[in-house]
Amino acid sequence: MEDVNDTAIEASGLTKTYGDRTVVDIDHLSIRRGEVFGLLGPNGAGKTTFVEMCEGYRRPTSGHLSVLGTDPTSGGSSWRSRLGIVTQETGAFDRLTVAEAVGHLAGFYPNPRSVAEALAMTDLVELADRLVDHLSGGQRRRLDLACGIVGRPELLFLDEPTTGLDPEVRRRLWSMIDGLRDAGTTIVLTTHYLDEAEQLADRVGVVAAGALIALDTPDRLGGHDANTTVVSFRPSAQTETLLATQEWERIDHDRVGIRSTQPAALVAELHRLGGEIDGLEVVRPSLEDAYLRLIEDHTAAFGQRHANEPTSYEARTNHSRTTEQRTDDSQEIAS
Repeated sequence: MEDVNDTAIEASGLTKTYGDRTVVDIDHLSIRRGEVFGLLGPNGAGKTTFVEMCEGYRRPTSGHLSVLGTDPTSGGSSWRSRLGIVTQETGAFDRLTVAEAVGHLAGFYPNPRSVAEALAMTDLVELADRLVDHLSGGQRRRLDLACGIVGRPELLFLDEPTTGLDPEVRRRLWSMIDGLRDAGTTIVLTTHYLDEAEQLADRVGVVAAGALIALDTPDRLGGHDANTTVVSFRPSAQTETLLATQEWERIDHDRVGIRSTQPAALVAELHRLGGEIDGLEVVRPSLEDAYLRLIEDHTAAFGQRHANEPTSYEARTNHSRTTEQRTDDSQEIAS
């Protein structure tokens, strides 16, 4: 059993339902302290609802949830001061300058970073005196990140943190996230950029229709299929013998592919049989390939009837993480 002191988030039998619709149904998930955990899944899969339960904004319907050793629904101000939260979008502080906004947030934490440090980490030093409502979309996103890290959180929730950022700034923020991890910060990252998850995450979990359908390191996600390479080519009379002994798939109208964990040996055998192989291509799978295969397999198993419906409360309501839309759950937690 994993030491509770090494665990940042522990969930078991965790559900969240709205009426007869189950939004989250996670049998077990343990996120270790100090790791970057990537949470992947299509829109409406339940990722945001799970994160909001961890943050204490939504009350689970059933099950156990512990975040930094505390039930989020009863966590007080001292527990909240250990969290950093970067939501998908914020609309506060428009009449403050960038430095004033970060300084305001810093005042809620017992041992915050200096405003100057938070601005430097997010490339906002030159914009310190600019009004927030004069920022571009990408600049606002960097301000969200500065507000999320200024309190020196033990646990940082990043919800699509690099959306709207240009590639250069995005890469610099990846370096910042690596630095936070190296300093011991636990990070839960939700993103639709699979290259981002592959670059940053120690482990990734894939959520679909509220369920955790896969959990592994990025290079091992999806099990055997994720670790195979596709060798494709145009078949000929010389390669027919090989195709008769292998499982193969149609790539396009005149090319076939064979999945192999030993692509070099397979290519050598093709050359032995047919000399120069027409249209030969060797494609190693990416995290995106594994992710899409998992989602496709889950959708097929879940059934076409469910696949054509919104998979969660979020999908039905175009759910966004605003205070107004959390009112019911927040009032329930506060009572």
